[in-house]
Amino acid sequence: MAITRETVLHVARLARLELEGDEVERMQRDLGNILGYMQQLSELPADGIAATAQVATECAPLRDDALIPSLDHELALAEAPRRGGGSFAVPGFVDE
Repeated sequence: MAITRETVLHVARLARLELEGDEVERMQRDLGNILGYMQQLSELPADGIAATAQVATECAPLRDDALIPSLDHELALAEAPRRGGGSFAVPGFVDE
């Protein structure tokens, strides 16, 4: 699958990136190279290899859950520039 200029511009828009002309060409080439490499990987024999949903260690370095005091709700909201419904109010940013 060839990466077109329109595809690069579409992905850049979704990622909220502004690309200049030479950057679009470079991204088109780089993304094409990545897809070419993925194509090579898909051609390798994978019979008998179990699918991997995630890579995890035997023992994750996590701490035990513990109930600890936290910041008071009203104190946390005291300096908020905008509040609404007992929470922080933030402007919307998704326009699609």
